[in-house]
Amino acid sequence: MSFDIPESAISETFLAASGPGGQNVNKVETAVQMRVNIYALRLPPFAFRKLRDIAGRKMTSGGELIITVREHRTREANRAEARKRVQEMLVTAHHRDAYRIKTKPSRAAKARRVDSKKKKSGVKKMRGKPALD
Repeated sequence: MSFDIPESAISETFLAASGPGGQNVNKVETAVQMRVNIYALRLPPFAFRKLRDIAGRKMTSGGELIITVREHRTREANRAEARKRVQEMLVTAHHRDAYRIKTKPSRAAKARRVDSKKKKSGVKKMRGKPALD
């Protein structure tokens, strides 16, 4: 499953990166900071809420998702990695969790639990010091 992210929703800036690249790191801005306007994606409400939870600090209060990638030596590779990460987040956000049906323990199960607690407390009472009469 993949989602089309409109180019109008994406803005990219390039930064000087640390990491692999030797002297190239000091000369070329290869790291990418991608900002995606989440409101422009028109996500369903459940996916928007889940994406907000997944993104955490990467999402601003203005609805922008900020992804910074500086793993590769080239701009193109870092751009592709950033887009891949956004895609993965969107796929995860669209996955609905299974609906949980609440259940209650039966009366017999409650009785068994209380009986076992009484038995355990009786055993523990016997461990105490003997009473001097």
